[in-house]
Amino acid sequence: MRKRLGEDTFDEFSRTLITLSEDVVPASGAADTPKGKIKIDATVADQYIRYPTDLSLVNEARVKTERIIDELWELVKNQLPVKPRTYRKVAHKRYLSQSKKKKASKASLRKALRYLLNCVERNLGHIDQMLGMLDGRAFPLPQKYQRQLWIIHTLYDQQRAMYDADSRRCDDRIVSISQPHVRPIVRGKTGKRVEFGAKLGLSLFGGYLTHQTLSWDAYNEASDLENQAETYRLLTGHYPELIQCDKIYHTNDNRTWCSERGIRMTALPKGPKPKLSAYEKRKQRDEYAERNHIEGRIGNAKQALSLNQIKAKLQGTSETWIAATLFVLNLSAFAARSGVTF
Repeated sequence: MRKRLGEDTFDEFSRTLITLSEDVVPASGAADTPKGKIKIDATVADQYIRYPTDLSLVNEARVKTERIIDELWELVKNQLPVKPRTYRKVAHKRYLSQSKKKKASKASLRKALRYLLNCVERNLGHIDQMLGMLDGRAFPLPQKYQRQLWIIHTLYDQQRAMYDADSRRCDDRIVSISQPHVRPIVRGKTGKRVEFGAKLGLSLFGGYLTHQTLSWDAYNEASDLENQAETYRLLTGHYPELIQCDKIYHTNDNRTWCSERGIRMTALPKGPKPKLSAYEKRKQRDEYAERNHIEGRIGNAKQALSLNQIKAKLQGTSETWIAATLFVLNLSAFAARSGVTF
Protein backbone atom coordinates (compact mmCIF):
# COMPACT_ATOMS: atom_id res chain seq x y z
CA MET A 1 0.00 0.00 0.00
CA ARG A 2 2.82 2.44 0.85
CA LYS A 3 4.46 1.74 -2.51
CA ARG A 4 1.23 2.22 -4.47
CA LEU A 5 0.21 5.49 -2.81
CA GLY A 6 3.59 7.10 -2.37
CA GLU A 7 4.69 10.28 -0.63
CA ASP A 8 3.08 12.62 -3.19
CA THR A 9 -0.39 11.17 -2.58
CA PHE A 10 -0.33 11.88 1.16
CA ASP A 11 1.14 15.34 0.52
CA GLU A 12 -1.82 16.02 -1.75
CA PHE A 13 -4.19 14.79 0.97
CA SER A 14 -2.65 17.29 3.40
CA ARG A 15 -2.88 20.15 0.88
CA THR A 16 -6.55 19.30 0.31
CA LEU A 17 -7.27 19.55 4.03
CA ILE A 18 -5.54 22.93 4.17
CA THR A 19 -7.49 24.34 1.23
CA LEU A 20 -10.76 23.13 2.82
CA SER A 21 -10.00 25.13 5.95
CA GLU A 22 -12.05 28.26 6.52
CA ASP A 23 -8.89 30.30 7.16
CA VAL A 24 -7.33 29.50 3.78
CA VAL A 25 -8.34 31.03 0.45
CA PRO A 26 -7.18 29.14 -2.68
CA ALA A 27 -4.51 30.95 -4.66
CA SER A 28 -5.73 32.94 -7.66
CA GLY A 29 -3.98 35.62 -9.70
CA ALA A 30 -1.19 37.79 -8.32
CA ALA A 31 -0.13 37.63 -4.71
CA ASP A 32 -2.06 39.92 -2.39
CA THR A 33 -0.67 42.01 0.47
CA PRO A 34 1.25 39.78 2.91
CA LYS A 35 -0.90 38.60 5.79
CA GLY A 36 -1.00 35.75 8.24
CA LYS A 37 1.74 33.98 10.16
CA ILE A 38 3.84 30.94 9.41
CA LYS A 39 6.09 29.08 11.84
CA ILE A 40 9.04 27.12 10.42
CA ASP A 41 11.52 24.66 11.87
CA ALA A 42 13.48 21.52 11.01
CA THR A 43 13.58 18.09 12.61
CA VAL A 44 14.71 14.54 11.91
CA ALA A 45 12.34 11.61 11.42
CA ASP A 46 14.42 8.91 13.09
CA GLN A 47 14.64 5.51 11.46
CA TYR A 48 14.01 2.53 13.71
CA ILE A 49 17.54 1.14 13.55
CA ARG A 50 20.10 -0.06 16.06
CA TYR A 51 22.45 2.69 17.19
CA PRO A 52 25.38 2.26 14.80
CA THR A 53 28.94 1.78 16.00
CA ASP A 54 31.91 1.00 13.79
CA LEU A 55 32.49 -2.29 15.60
CA SER A 56 28.90 -3.53 15.27
CA LEU A 57 28.65 -2.49 11.61
CA VAL A 58 31.86 -4.26 10.61
CA ASN A 59 30.84 -7.37 12.57
CA GLU A 60 27.46 -7.39 10.81
CA ALA A 61 29.28 -7.15 7.48
CA ARG A 62 31.43 -10.11 8.54
CA VAL A 63 28.38 -12.23 9.37
CA LYS A 64 26.65 -11.39 6.11
CA THR A 65 29.73 -12.17 3.99
CA GLU A 66 30.02 -15.52 5.76
CA ARG A 67 26.42 -16.28 4.80
CA ILE A 68 27.18 -15.40 1.16
CA ILE A 69 30.22 -17.71 1.26
CA ASP A 70 28.00 -20.53 2.54
CA GLU A 71 25.57 -20.01 -0.35
CA LEU A 72 28.31 -19.85 -2.99
CA TRP A 73 30.07 -22.90 -1.58
CA GLU A 74 27.10 -25.06 -2.55
CA LEU A 75 27.64 -23.98 -6.17
CA VAL A 76 31.43 -24.37 -6.42
CA LYS A 77 32.32 -27.09 -3.90
CA ASN A 78 33.16 -29.46 -6.74
CA GLN A 79 35.87 -27.05 -7.91
CA LEU A 80 37.57 -26.43 -4.55
CA PRO A 81 39.32 -29.01 -2.35
CA VAL A 82 38.16 -27.38 0.92
CA LYS A 83 35.70 -24.70 1.95
CA PRO A 84 37.33 -21.26 2.35
CA ARG A 85 38.24 -20.60 5.97
CA THR A 86 36.38 -17.79 7.71
CA TYR A 87 37.29 -18.43 11.38
CA ARG A 88 33.80 -17.30 12.30
CA LYS A 89 33.79 -18.76 15.80
CA VAL A 90 37.03 -17.02 16.72
CA ALA A 91 35.83 -13.75 15.17
CA HIS A 92 32.53 -13.96 17.07
CA LYS A 93 34.34 -14.45 20.37
CA ARG A 94 36.65 -11.52 19.63
CA TYR A 95 33.66 -9.30 18.88
CA LEU A 96 31.76 -10.32 22.00
CA SER A 97 34.76 -9.88 24.28
CA GLN A 98 35.16 -6.31 23.05
CA SER A 99 31.48 -5.30 22.81
CA LYS A 100 30.73 -6.48 26.38
CA LYS A 101 33.38 -4.26 27.93
CA LYS A 102 31.80 -1.47 29.96
CA LYS A 103 34.79 0.82 29.51
CA ALA A 104 36.83 -0.11 26.48
CA SER A 105 40.08 1.69 25.78
CA LYS A 106 40.72 3.22 22.39
CA ALA A 107 43.64 0.85 21.82
CA SER A 108 41.58 -2.29 22.45
CA LEU A 109 38.75 -0.98 20.28
CA ARG A 110 41.08 -0.29 17.37
CA LYS A 111 42.66 -3.72 17.77
CA ALA A 112 39.27 -5.45 17.63
CA LEU A 113 38.16 -3.27 14.72
CA ARG A 114 41.33 -4.06 12.77
CA TYR A 115 40.78 -7.78 13.28
CA LEU A 116 37.18 -7.61 12.05
CA LEU A 117 38.15 -5.47 9.06
CA ASN A 118 40.72 -8.09 8.12
CA CYS A 119 38.03 -10.77 8.42
CA VAL A 120 35.73 -8.85 6.07
CA GLU A 121 38.57 -8.26 3.63
CA ARG A 122 39.41 -11.97 3.61
CA ASN A 123 35.75 -12.92 3.13
CA LEU A 124 35.35 -10.51 0.22
CA GLY A 125 38.43 -12.05 -1.38
CA HIS A 126 36.90 -15.54 -1.03
CA ILE A 127 33.64 -14.32 -2.57
CA ASP A 128 35.42 -12.77 -5.54
CA GLN A 129 37.36 -16.02 -6.06
CA MET A 130 34.22 -18.14 -5.93
CA LEU A 131 32.32 -15.85 -8.27
CA GLY A 132 35.25 -16.07 -10.72
CA MET A 133 34.75 -19.85 -10.88
CA LEU A 134 31.28 -19.43 -12.34
CA ASP A 135 32.61 -18.62 -15.82
CA GLY A 136 31.15 -15.14 -16.12
CA ARG A 137 27.60 -16.17 -15.31
CA ALA A 138 25.18 -13.67 -13.85
CA PHE A 139 25.21 -13.33 -10.09
CA PRO A 140 23.97 -16.78 -9.03
CA LEU A 141 22.31 -15.86 -5.73
CA PRO A 142 19.07 -13.93 -5.02
CA GLN A 143 19.16 -10.20 -5.62
CA LYS A 144 19.23 -9.39 -1.89
CA TYR A 145 22.68 -10.99 -1.59
CA GLN A 146 24.00 -9.00 -4.52
CA ARG A 147 22.68 -5.79 -2.95
CA GLN A 148 24.25 -6.69 0.39
CA LEU A 149 27.57 -7.36 -1.31
CA TRP A 150 27.58 -3.94 -3.00
CA ILE A 151 26.77 -2.22 0.28
CA ILE A 152 29.39 -4.19 2.22
CA HIS A 153 32.10 -3.31 -0.32
CA THR A 154 31.32 0.39 0.18
CA LEU A 155 31.07 0.00 3.96
CA TYR A 156 34.43 -1.79 4.08
CA ASP A 157 36.13 0.93 2.00
CA GLN A 158 34.72 3.63 4.30
CA GLN A 159 35.64 1.86 7.53
CA ARG A 160 39.13 0.97 6.31
CA ALA A 161 39.77 4.57 5.23
CA MET A 162 38.57 5.92 8.60
CA TYR A 163 40.66 3.34 10.46
CA ASP A 164 43.82 4.18 8.52
CA ALA A 165 43.26 7.93 9.02
CA ASP A 166 42.19 7.45 12.66
CA SER A 167 39.08 9.46 11.82
CA ARG A 168 35.41 9.15 12.69
CA ARG A 169 34.03 10.94 9.65
CA CYS A 170 33.61 10.25 5.94
CA ASP A 171 31.31 11.42 3.17
CA ASP A 172 28.04 9.52 2.58
CA ARG A 173 28.74 7.34 5.60
CA ILE A 174 26.73 4.12 5.78
CA VAL A 175 25.23 3.52 9.22
CA SER A 176 22.94 0.60 8.36
CA ILE A 177 23.55 -2.24 5.92
CA SER A 178 19.83 -2.93 5.55
CA GLN A 179 19.08 0.80 5.01
CA PRO A 180 22.12 2.32 3.28
CA HIS A 181 20.23 5.51 2.42
CA VAL A 182 20.17 6.56 6.10
CA ARG A 183 22.77 9.16 7.08
CA PRO A 184 23.88 10.59 10.42
CA ILE A 185 22.38 14.04 11.01
CA VAL A 186 24.26 16.08 13.60
CA ARG A 187 21.70 18.10 15.57
CA GLY A 188 23.65 19.01 18.70
CA LYS A 189 20.78 18.32 21.09
CA THR A 190 21.38 17.46 24.72
CA GLY A 191 21.55 13.68 25.10
CA LYS A 192 21.08 13.12 21.37
CA ARG A 193 23.83 14.88 19.46
CA VAL A 194 23.38 12.76 16.31
CA GLU A 195 20.14 11.45 14.82
CA PHE A 196 19.73 8.92 12.02
CA GLY A 197 16.96 9.46 9.50
CA ALA A 198 15.48 11.96 7.06
CA LYS A 199 15.77 15.67 7.80
CA LEU A 200 12.52 17.58 7.35
CA GLY A 201 11.93 21.26 6.71
CA LEU A 202 8.51 21.91 8.29
CA SER A 203 6.06 24.80 8.38
CA LEU A 204 2.99 25.34 10.54
CA PHE A 205 0.08 27.64 9.70
CA GLY A 206 -3.61 27.45 10.47
CA GLY A 207 -2.88 24.51 12.75
CA TYR A 208 -1.57 22.36 9.86
CA LEU A 209 1.96 20.96 9.65
CA THR A 210 3.51 20.45 6.21
CA HIS A 211 6.98 19.53 4.97
CA GLN A 212 8.59 21.31 2.05
CA THR A 213 11.95 19.53 2.26
CA LEU A 214 12.78 15.89 2.90
CA SER A 215 16.48 15.09 2.67
CA TRP A 216 18.46 12.03 3.71
CA ASP A 217 21.63 14.14 3.78
CA ALA A 218 22.44 16.83 6.31
CA TYR A 219 21.88 20.40 5.10
CA ASN A 220 21.46 23.89 6.50
CA GLU A 221 17.74 24.46 7.06
CA ALA A 222 18.13 28.21 6.49
CA SER A 223 17.81 27.46 2.76
CA ASP A 224 14.23 26.22 3.35
CA LEU A 225 12.74 29.61 4.16
CA GLU A 226 12.04 30.78 0.60
CA ASN A 227 10.44 27.48 -0.40
CA GLN A 228 8.25 27.46 2.71
CA ALA A 229 7.07 31.01 2.08
CA GLU A 230 6.35 30.21 -1.57
CA THR A 231 4.34 27.13 -0.55
CA TYR A 232 2.31 29.29 1.83
CA ARG A 233 1.65 31.73 -1.02
CA LEU A 234 0.62 28.88 -3.34
CA LEU A 235 -1.97 27.64 -0.85
CA THR A 236 -3.30 30.96 0.43
CA GLY A 237 -2.79 33.40 -2.45
CA HIS A 238 -0.43 35.72 -0.52
CA TYR A 239 2.86 35.74 1.33
CA PRO A 240 2.84 35.58 5.13
CA GLU A 241 3.09 38.86 6.97
CA LEU A 242 5.29 37.25 9.62
CA ILE A 243 7.68 34.28 9.56
CA GLN A 244 8.38 32.96 13.05
CA CYS A 245 11.69 31.10 13.10
CA ASP A 246 14.79 30.58 15.21
CA LYS A 247 18.17 32.23 14.73
CA ILE A 248 19.57 29.81 12.16
CA TYR A 249 17.15 31.28 9.58
CA HIS A 250 18.32 34.88 10.20
CA THR A 251 20.85 34.94 7.34
CA ASN A 252 21.55 38.00 5.22
CA ASP A 253 20.02 36.32 2.15
CA ASN A 254 16.80 35.49 4.00
CA ARG A 255 16.58 38.99 5.49
CA THR A 256 16.95 40.55 2.04
CA TRP A 257 14.47 38.18 0.42
CA CYS A 258 11.83 38.87 3.08
CA SER A 259 12.41 42.62 3.03
CA GLU A 260 11.85 42.77 -0.75
CA ARG A 261 8.44 41.13 -0.29
CA GLY A 262 7.27 43.01 2.77
CA ILE A 263 7.64 40.00 5.07
CA ARG A 264 8.73 40.36 8.68
CA MET A 265 10.85 37.82 10.53
CA THR A 266 11.20 37.23 14.25
CA ALA A 267 14.79 38.45 14.00
CA LEU A 268 16.53 41.33 15.70
CA PRO A 269 17.66 44.00 13.21
CA LYS A 270 21.38 44.27 12.61
CA GLY A 271 23.34 47.22 13.88
CA PRO A 272 22.56 49.27 16.99
CA LYS A 273 19.53 48.03 18.89
CA PRO A 274 16.52 50.26 18.22
CA LYS A 275 14.67 51.87 21.10
CA LEU A 276 11.37 50.05 21.54
CA SER A 277 8.33 50.92 23.57
CA ALA A 278 7.02 48.53 26.21
CA TYR A 279 4.27 47.45 23.78
CA GLU A 280 6.78 46.74 21.00
CA LYS A 281 9.02 44.75 23.34
CA ARG A 282 6.08 42.67 24.54
CA LYS A 283 4.89 42.09 20.97
CA GLN A 284 8.36 41.04 19.87
CA ARG A 285 8.68 38.64 22.80
CA ASP A 286 5.23 37.14 22.23
CA GLU A 287 5.82 36.63 18.50
CA TYR A 288 9.05 34.76 19.15
CA ALA A 289 7.43 32.67 21.88
CA GLU A 290 4.63 31.64 19.50
CA ARG A 291 7.23 29.73 17.51
CA ASN A 292 7.00 27.09 20.24
CA HIS A 293 3.72 25.96 18.68
CA ILE A 294 5.57 24.16 15.89
CA GLU A 295 7.86 22.53 18.46
CA GLY A 296 4.75 21.19 20.17
CA ARG A 297 3.28 19.85 16.93
CA ILE A 298 6.55 18.10 16.12
CA GLY A 299 6.48 16.61 19.61
CA ASN A 300 2.93 15.35 19.00
CA ALA A 301 4.00 13.74 15.73
CA LYS A 302 6.94 12.01 17.39
CA GLN A 303 5.39 10.93 20.67
CA ALA A 304 1.82 10.13 19.60
CA LEU A 305 2.35 9.08 15.96
CA SER A 306 5.90 7.66 16.16
CA LEU A 307 7.54 10.03 13.70
CA ASN A 308 10.75 9.24 15.58
CA GLN A 309 10.42 5.50 14.88
CA ILE A 310 10.06 5.04 11.13
CA LYS A 311 9.94 1.26 10.68
CA ALA A 312 9.77 1.10 6.88
CA LYS A 313 12.96 -0.33 5.35
CA LEU A 314 13.11 1.18 1.86
CA GLN A 315 13.77 4.83 1.11
CA GLY A 316 10.54 5.31 -0.82
CA THR A 317 8.32 3.59 1.75
CA SER A 318 9.99 5.54 4.57
CA GLU A 319 9.18 8.79 2.80
CA THR A 320 5.57 7.64 2.38
CA TRP A 321 5.44 6.72 6.09
CA ILE A 322 6.57 10.25 7.01
CA ALA A 323 4.03 11.92 4.71
CA ALA A 324 1.24 9.67 6.03
CA THR A 325 2.14 10.54 9.62
CA LEU A 326 1.90 14.27 8.90
CA PHE A 327 -1.40 13.72 7.09
CA VAL A 328 -2.90 11.94 10.12
CA LEU A 329 -1.69 14.79 12.33
CA ASN A 330 -3.37 17.31 10.01
CA LEU A 331 -6.49 15.17 9.83
CA SER A 332 -6.84 15.34 13.61
CA ALA A 333 -6.41 19.13 13.46
CA PHE A 334 -9.07 19.36 10.73
CA ALA A 335 -11.44 17.17 12.74
CA ALA A 336 -10.95 19.31 15.83
CA ARG A 337 -11.77 22.45 13.82
CA SER A 338 -14.87 20.75 12.42
CA GLY A 339 -16.08 19.57 15.82
CA VAL A 340 -15.57 15.91 14.96
CA THR A 341 -14.30 13.50 17.63
CA PHE A 342 -12.77 10.07 17.03
